[in-house]
Amino acid sequence: MPCHNQQLNNVSSGQEHPMKQVRFANSSSSSSSSSSSSSSVHAGLSDSEPSDATIQPDSQDNLGPQLKLLPLNDQIRELQTIIRDKTTSRGDFVFCADRLIRLVVEEGLNQLPYSECTVTTPTGYKYEGVKFERGNCGVSIMRSGEAMEQGLRDCCRSIRIGKILIQSDEETQKAKVYYAKFPPDVYRRKVLLMYPILSTGNTVIEAVRVLIEHGVQPRHIILLSLFSTPHGAKSIIQEFPDITILTTEVHPVAPTHFGQRYFGTD
Repeated sequence: MPCHNQQLNNVSSGQEHPMKQVRFANSSSSSSSSSSSSSSVHAGLSDSEPSDATIQPDSQDNLGPQLKLLPLNDQIRELQTIIRDKTTSRGDFVFCADRLIRLVVEEGLNQLPYSECTVTTPTGYKYEGVKFERGNCGVSIMRSGEAMEQGLRDCCRSIRIGKILIQSDEETQKAKVYYAKFPPDVYRRKVLLMYPILSTGNTVIEAVRVLIEHGVQPRHIILLSLFSTPHGAKSIIQEFPDITILTTEVHPVAPTHFGQRYFGTD
């Protein structure tokens, strides 16, 4: 873990990551429109996904300062593309998903508070560094959120992780909590809430409500996600303006097949 917190300092000064919108390639576009789509990422599309001409991603400004995006680079774009590609094998899918999860988790840790400290090196010199404050925990929203647990443990091997099981009621189609288990002192902790795909946002909203019932303040919740739709992010932020959402991409089409592909149940 680096001995600095540039992301946290940027947040405190009002600076945000520049958001690069990645648009789907339009397979039906002619050569005359190729110049306008030269910056598109050619991700694999299913038959139900709309073409590039019908997609107008929201800007980060429209979704508020609580939405934070990883700085987009070619490595992240490739991982996003492989995960979205319907021809990707499950082995490659899991490998790339784990890599992207690790990047999100590490950036999420940069949002946590730290204090300055001084250590003595093996050569006897004093080094001015930082250490993260104690009192953090993870909470995964089952089932797809469990895919992110190992990435968090790889970075914080002794961190406590709670779980929430939320499913849609067959009669009302509303999100319903079936199981919730947290550390006893969760109300005193910063919570890294893990859910890889934000589609409607309903599941996350219900999960946050459960955390609030257990004494957790929304400002102490950092939602770690891989992909989000503008609608999902906006719904969560409108419901809980103090929550922080960290993701790699905001796009109207989310890879909702993620959980099935990752766990091999598709």
